[in-house]
Amino acid sequence: MKNRIIMSPVLPLLIEAVAPESGYGQRAIDFWAARAKGGTGLIVTGLMRPNRKLEKIFLGEPVVDGKHCVHWLNDLAEAVHVYGAKFGVCLSPGMGRVVPPDPTLPHGGLISASDVPAHWNPKVICHGLTTGEVEQLIEDCELSAKIMSAAGVDLIEIHTHAGYLVDQFLTSLWNKRTDRYGGDLNGRFRFSLDLINAIRRGAGADFPISYRYSLAHFIDGGRTIEEGLEIARLLEKAKVDIIGIDAGSPGAGNWAHPPTTMAPGCLVPFAEMVKKVVKTPVSVVGKLGYPALAESVLEEGKADFIALARPLLADPDWPNKVKEGRPEDITPCVACHQGCLKRVYEGKHVSCTVNPACGRERESVITPAEKKKSVLVIGGGPAGMEAARVSALRGHEVTIVEKGYALGGNLIPASIPAFKQDYKAFLDYLTTQIKKLGVTTKLGTEAMPELVQKMNPDVVFIATGAKHRIPDIPGISKGIKNGKVVTASDVLLGKKEAGKSVAIIGAGLVGCELALYLAQQGKKVTAVECLTAMRDVYGANALDLQEKLNSVTVKILENTDVLEITKQGVTIADKRGKKSTIEADTIILAAGLELNRELVEALQGVLPEVYAIGDCAESGKVLDAMQDGFHTARVI
Repeated sequence: MKNRIIMSPVLPLLIEAVAPESGYGQRAIDFWAARAKGGTGLIVTGLMRPNRKLEKIFLGEPVVDGKHCVHWLNDLAEAVHVYGAKFGVCLSPGMGRVVPPDPTLPHGGLISASDVPAHWNPKVICHGLTTGEVEQLIEDCELSAKIMSAAGVDLIEIHTHAGYLVDQFLTSLWNKRTDRYGGDLNGRFRFSLDLINAIRRGAGADFPISYRYSLAHFIDGGRTIEEGLEIARLLEKAKVDIIGIDAGSPGAGNWAHPPTTMAPGCLVPFAEMVKKVVKTPVSVVGKLGYPALAESVLEEGKADFIALARPLLADPDWPNKVKEGRPEDITPCVACHQGCLKRVYEGKHVSCTVNPACGRERESVITPAEKKKSVLVIGGGPAGMEAARVSALRGHEVTIVEKGYALGGNLIPASIPAFKQDYKAFLDYLTTQIKKLGVTTKLGTEAMPELVQKMNPDVVFIATGAKHRIPDIPGISKGIKNGKVVTASDVLLGKKEAGKSVAIIGAGLVGCELALYLAQQGKKVTAVECLTAMRDVYGANALDLQEKLNSVTVKILENTDVLEITKQGVTIADKRGKKSTIEADTIILAAGLELNRELVEALQGVLPEVYAIGDCAESGKVLDAMQDGFHTARVI
């Protein structure tokens, strides 16, 4: 390997839709080749299966089960090798109980080490594989390894992470077997050992093998750190080439897929523990997209390899930019999961909140404009800055007019809490790129229609964003006038100060993050939500945020209506209609946004090219704003 950077497995859902049995095609080649071109030392693909026999294929994972697979595997390998990277495949014998059950199939179409409940529906009992089925599965993995080796694959990684099938065999919580594949840890490890030996029989005695697993599950009855360390010792005896350290399980998705609110490098201490008990090289994953942090992990001997997944979705050129001493040019991952895992589990191809070209590498290349234009961007939030960035890269003359005195829009308050440092890094990246590209920026300037017409640009992007929605609640107008009722943004920006007791109206992402921020300051906080709290937040992110809210005793009232704002606080009613009062010094609005459409309506039809992007077009997340800004500017 040319460096110590591994791209850990990502399931991109880029399989050929016309003929799934044909495996990955050009889009997948473009996806992984971009990361190889960007300087990554070892690319490991998303999951590949050894057969279609035992369980349903959940997310279109390609199956490597015959000679017909050699050509598309070789296409991938050669595309990666062109850039000096090594090419690995993540081999998964199955997903088992973690797949949503199919009610039309026996056992929901699910398998496991034993007859245990399915994760997503405990009423469904998985089919525990027979000894014969296990042995057949191992033979199938041997054939897959033989095919992979023939196709030019450099390494096979055994997927034992996140409670998938191999993990189910390895864990007493799910493995109740009485044959040679059950019992004590040595018995439960037998399936893994047989897989390792099968890969060596198929691919060659010296063929490199990585084995990635969770050192601890962080669920009741799951793996402890002590057992995780014992597994590392067993892996060293089995002579695997890399021990990949991860954490978590289906019930602890915040560890399996660390979200925004988890600290950078959160899994490094686990790798450090493993390094103390084995001599085998160790890789570690988990929010290591901060270059100085990643480098320190290697320098201090806490791990031998840095594994990145989402940071390489956000910026395929991460390694090259680090090597060239340009960390300020790295597009940072914000760990939101909105563009990657959430989209994939919805059946869409992988993308990225901060990199709209992810998964569409070929069609999303930024090319010089055929005709240079004067471009006016009204609003300096994420949509506006991305439109300005892409327009400037294409050679247009770009000006941003921003009403406020700093670029960032709603990213500014969103990045204030210490646990939102990923968003602060993203804000810094965008503002840095605007400056480096020579975009003219006019702050403290309101773009009235007369000013815009006077400037007479060829193209206008209207990115005026959205403002806090003021719900129609009795007493709210009086509360706003006397300062008792304020907005979430004003509190985060320090324009308004919250009292010792706070009621937040709205318990979506904004409301819950604000609740945590204030509770960490010692304030008594209650958030009221008329629907389900955090319904707009991806599972791993919601889980971690909820755990942190529980640690500071924030009270969240779901399915609760706000009836009135009074001198004492907020009058509420639960779903049964029972009324009560939340006493509060300060009432904070976090109940959604309203579009700023005035300028859009004033300018459309007046100038030749007017595009509304971001929240002023349709209220959404950062992902939507970035997609709007990028793809609209890419084609003007």
